[in-house]
Amino acid sequence: MRPAVHLAIPVEDLDAARHFYGEVLGLEQGRTSSHWIDWNLSGHQLVTHVVARARAQEGASEVDGHHVPIPHFGLLLSPQGFHELADRLRAAGTEFLIEPYLRFPDRPGAQWTMFFRDPCGNALEFKAFLDESQVFAR
Repeated sequence: MRPAVHLAIPVEDLDAARHFYGEVLGLEQGRTSSHWIDWNLSGHQLVTHVVARARAQEGASEVDGHHVPIPHFGLLLSPQGFHELADRLRAAGTEFLIEPYLRFPDRPGAQWTMFFRDPCGNALEFKAFLDESQVFAR
């Protein structure tokens, strides 16, 4: 088995999470219970757990003239997959924290990126490198 990431995130409404992660993002649903759902995030396990909570304190980091929400998680996609997801998010009426744009053009690590929140306030970033060999380029 190839190494994969397991990520558990809090959600307040499992039905809203089911709609967003399953229908809007198009993730395949795995095991489920009355208080959690496993999702296939491109071979990685993402688990949405119901947690009654106040929203966590968040920060931001300045990157390329934008306030990037911290913490956040996401996925590296192909450029085609990135643009298809951006179109699907727009069609679903998703409000972007940072609209899809090309970050660091003409520099090592040039990438398409976008930020948005799930219905429970978790920040997500999806990106696509123009050259996948430059994911860790300096």
